[in-house]
Amino acid sequence: MTSFGSFIKTEREKRNWTQTDFGAKLGINSTAISRIENDNKQLSASRLGVLAEIFKLDIKKIKELYYADKFAREAYHNNCPDNVFAVAEEAVKYFKAKNAKQSSIEF
Repeated sequence: MTSFGSFIKTEREKRNWTQTDFGAKLGINSTAISRIENDNKQLSASRLGVLAEIFKLDIKKIKELYYADKFAREAYHNNCPDNVFAVAEEAVKYFKAKNAKQSSIEF
């Protein structure tokens, strides 16, 4: 696995786009693109839909890569144990189950 920035760079280069070309499509400048590709800045989550459209990829795939990278960085920077992701997965299941119970309506 690579970082989300590396993923963006690889996808951009597959299309032979410069950072300036790509930045124009995404609505940000080439300096920001460089910083994102070099993992010095994170792309805003609000741009994920646009990114999926630009690359013609499924938004689910983009979100998966984006949030996996984000969570991994947080865990690494906070020196979390390796099982933190298994615990997080259980927490997601809990939230989904809780949300499903709250949104169900019985007649």
